[in-house]
Amino acid sequence: MGNPPDTSPTSGRRQSDRSPRPCQYHRVRRIFPVPDAPSATHDAGLDELYGVPRRAPEGRPWVGLCMIASLDGSTVVDGRSGALGAAGDRAVFAALRRAADAILVGSATARAEKYRAPKRDGQRIGVVTSTGAVDQTTDLFSSGAGFLVMPEDGPAPPSGVDVVRAGTGRVDLGLAVSRLGEVMAPPVFVQAEGGPRLNAGLLGAGCVDELNLSIAPLVVGGDGPRLVAGAADTMQRFEPVHVLADDEGYLFSRWVRRPAEPGPG
Repeated sequence: MGNPPDTSPTSGRRQSDRSPRPCQYHRVRRIFPVPDAPSATHDAGLDELYGVPRRAPEGRPWVGLCMIASLDGSTVVDGRSGALGAAGDRAVFAALRRAADAILVGSATARAEKYRAPKRDGQRIGVVTSTGAVDQTTDLFSSGAGFLVMPEDGPAPPSGVDVVRAGTGRVDLGLAVSRLGEVMAPPVFVQAEGGPRLNAGLLGAGCVDELNLSIAPLVVGGDGPRLVAGAADTMQRFEPVHVLADDEGYLFSRWVRRPAEPGPG
């Protein structure tokens, strides 16, 4: 399953200009699994929790989705995810960024959230687009960190911008993820940061191994998109790894996909 053209909702993870170190700006504590020695607070070492080794499936890297949602399920306020976040959420997001080898983001989300060059040396950010219409003047591309993910029959990319091609008419995300080694050292952990149609394409391709979901203690109304939009019906089971909480009422959960049950015989 590929991803639709660049008309997807723009909600995704807002890229913060700051990279807070674990617990520097806000107290985050683990509430599941329950710590062995409960006390008033349990500071979570975020780099230890999110920088765990990940075993890449055969033929492709491990892929995780990173999103935030309100209590009523919206991923945006006024079309962007930034208003849902807070200090604890930004600290978790920064820890995930430090753990990831590469980032994937839809072109509409990259544009709306003003994606910039990553802070981690060697990390690359792939912008998924059917048209190749991106702003080359941003430091995401001028730094050489940004690259495009496009269909095989898509237009020529802007001069000097690396491109991974997969699929006809639209990007085949499953194939694209397996080809990221064409533009960088083969990644082990790839983080996808939205929008919902990119998430849907990865889910449909069977490429979502992990979900990192922040839940904001807000009810926002409106008709904002869910975590995925446009995906076919599916029943993929995920298991909780941990749940963190902060003093503002935010929850930060990490889930991994349950291995497929062995077939009969």
